Amino acid sequence: MKRKILVTSALPYANGAIHLGHLVEYIQTDIWVRFQKMRGHTCHYVCADDTHGTPIMLRAEKEGISPEALIERVHGEHLRDFTGFHVGFDNYYSTNSEENRQYAYRIYNALKENGKIVSRTISQLYDPVKHMFLPDRFVKGECPKCAAKDQYGDNCEVCGTTYSPTELKNPYSAVSGATPVLKDSEHYFFKLGECEDFLRGWTRGSATVAGEARARLQEGAANKMQEWFEAGLTDWDISRDAPYFGFEIPDAPGKYFYVWLDAPVGYMASHRNLCDRLGLDFDSYWNKDSDAELYHFIGKDILYFHALFWPAMLEYSGFRTPTGINAHGFLTVDGAKMSKSRGTFITAESYLRHLNPEWLRYYFAAKLNSAIEDIDLNLEDFAARVNSDLVGKYINIASRAAGFITKRFGGQLASDLGSAAVIGRLQAASEGVAAHYEAREFGRALRDVMALADEVNQFVDAHKPWEMAKQEGRDAELQRVCSVLINAFRLLTIYLKPVLPSLAADVEAFLNVAPLQWQDSQSLLLGHTINTYNHLMTRIDPKAIEAMIEENKQSLAPATAEPTAPALDYEVPPIAETISIDDFMKIDLRVAKIVEARAVEGADKLVSLTLDIGTETRHVFAGIKSAYKPEELQGRLTVMVANLAPRKMKFGMSEGMVLAAGGDGGLYILNPDSGAKPGMRVK
Repeated sequence: MKRKILVTSALPYANGAIHLGHLVEYIQTDIWVRFQKMRGHTCHYVCADDTHGTPIMLRAEKEGISPEALIERVHGEHLRDFTGFHVGFDNYYSTNSEENRQYAYRIYNALKENGKIVSRTISQLYDPVKHMFLPDRFVKGECPKCAAKDQYGDNCEVCGTTYSPTELKNPYSAVSGATPVLKDSEHYFFKLGECEDFLRGWTRGSATVAGEARARLQEGAANKMQEWFEAGLTDWDISRDAPYFGFEIPDAPGKYFYVWLDAPVGYMASHRNLCDRLGLDFDSYWNKDSDAELYHFIGKDILYFHALFWPAMLEYSGFRTPTGINAHGFLTVDGAKMSKSRGTFITAESYLRHLNPEWLRYYFAAKLNSAIEDIDLNLEDFAARVNSDLVGKYINIASRAAGFITKRFGGQLASDLGSAAVIGRLQAASEGVAAHYEAREFGRALRDVMALADEVNQFVDAHKPWEMAKQEGRDAELQRVCSVLINAFRLLTIYLKPVLPSLAADVEAFLNVAPLQWQDSQSLLLGHTINTYNHLMTRIDPKAIEAMIEENKQSLAPATAEPTAPALDYEVPPIAETISIDDFMKIDLRVAKIVEARAVEGADKLVSLTLDIGTETRHVFAGIKSAYKPEELQGRLTVMVANLAPRKMKFGMSEGMVLAAGGDGGLYILNPDSGAKPGMRVK
């Protein structure tokens, strides 16, 4: 049965680089899509950048460019990284598109007509300096439960408590540092609670795929939904106030769709753009009576949006709901949790500078299954597994046979393979391996394939073609044995092609065959002429991994004990009187960029500095003329006390203080590590 399938991955946010944690999802999705295409099904894979929201607006403002310029640049970077890892989107688009605007309006208006939209006035924290309402993650303060400092406005990272921003003690704006005030605003809500009966049935329900019923959600995901039902579904705030980068709500000037309303609509928009390009029937995929399959691959952290909000939005606006939502876990590196906010990740760009992307595709696939489980990238195991499986087992088969076929038989394979039982076992494995791919049990599929590769290598060792080649009268036998090996290599390549598409293309060129499809596993190459063999894959060099680690050492270096202090050749003043953490938190230290530095006429020690602290510039006089020439300071990052009372000096007003170490023996201004940005708080 030929199936019609539309597949999406979660939309990466256009506010940062793609890292290896992201790639778990896109590689998983790409493997499944490539498998479906090899099976002969009509399968399209669409995605887009998620481009709206406050973080995009603020980053563009900080960089001095428009949000449109920012998202266009990031779109190119994201597509470059995905392409580097052979992620084969049929369409990679943007949520800041006219298609997305029109479908967001259409869904919103349909929900409104269906009585699922309501407006009411709420009180929110407002930044009086930036003149904007603050999203939860842009408000910080003390946890209302454990009193931990500098916690976000939605949950405490110390004790795990969740709360609303208005419950924070001593809140401040993460944008400007100002104390926010409560301000009323009219907001629009989607009545999610009224959809509970539908969602309870939907999340535990199934869809018919190829004649069989399949659960829409994994068991773990369905159980998580049950927890949320028991907690009670509340109305969902789908609006944000200006200033905001996004789509303005129809008939509501100054009100914008919250990014999570139009982000999943981006799946439809990207597909619409693809349909318009290829002349496909969009409605046949999205109408309620559609016979197409629709799958979303997502991380477990956004399950709430995809398994509750999204199907409810679709159901009550007249569209079909997903056939299945496939959630996966997170990636750890050498057993340690990755955290983008702390910089503990390896970027896709960095990996590609040092290592073959298909090594990672294989390693991830070998660890992936259909459950919502985290996977670990153990770098030592990564090198060992790739070198053993791909080079030692798989590639080794071709390299041990191809030379004999080329040199002794003009590249022509035997017309009869005899009774090689190993070929029969490889062909018989086709549907079992396919079933694993279909169920997203990639680890099982690759274990089966490598077990078959072991059988083929046992065949090599049993027949020893290198010894046959030295013995007269055994040419026909040598040609037949090597032809068995080349055919076995071709069959293994078919089973590995969804994971290793670039390598498979090189193998197809070597074998002199058309692109391999799954049904090709039931045929053989007999009397066929192959091309000269060129080495297909090298082993991982540990030095390449070391170079990548060095490049990302800030994120990968484990904590180490403090070294023993050496003998000092300078005087260290005594430690000052002990203060409390509250005393320290009163000092607001910020990363500052020196945008201008000039000597102060008539002053022996002072340098005039203009400092960029993210949301504003400050003018500071610093007594560092003896240590630095002004031109040496231009463009450098340093640290300043941002909440020091302004001081009127002989040469003008000083609005803070830069920090420096040293004394009579020399002065050294403090420099934050690479990656720090103007305005970041030092704590």
